[in-house]
Amino acid sequence: MAAPSSDGTGRGTPLWPALTVVLIAAAVLAACAGQDQSGPPAARVSAWVSGAGGGSAVGTLEVDSRNVGLALSRHDPAAAIKTVCALLSNDAQVAIGNLPTPDQQLTDDLNRAYEDAAAAGDDCYQGSSGTASLLLRSADERSRLMPLLVTALERVAAITGHTPSTSTTQPAGNNDPFGN
Repeated sequence: MAAPSSDGTGRGTPLWPALTVVLIAAAVLAACAGQDQSGPPAARVSAWVSGAGGGSAVGTLEVDSRNVGLALSRHDPAAAIKTVCALLSNDAQVAIGNLPTPDQQLTDDLNRAYEDAAAAGDDCYQGSSGTASLLLRSADERSRLMPLLVTALERVAAITGHTPSTSTTQPAGNNDPFGN
């Protein structure tokens, strides 16, 4: 099979090289779907936790939230408080960007937690100059954050049989999101 010639010679360009390229490209794209797109739920969620850094995202938000509380309890300057509040909000937005997960309930659980973390960071940032109502709202949002994160980790464990590591640092060469 050949495509018609555009040079008027009547000889066409064979289509099989183009078809081969298209088929190879399709195979490569299908392979990019990855484990979080196919396979049993445990394998898909494990692949998502590994690829999206799900456990470390939870750990980062836990640390950020504690740092906000610490800065407020020490009565740090407004600039220092703004910094830790902005970090909490930014890290929550990054975590939101890694959703959805392969499991709708897990996605919902994490989304609620991440949204609370982002709101807590935003309210803290806005209230850092001394607006008590915003700082109180941030504290309330941060107090809801930890149980929401625990619920999400419990959902991962229920699906995979393992609780992911929430460490924000992994030993060199250890790519196991479950810390094994």
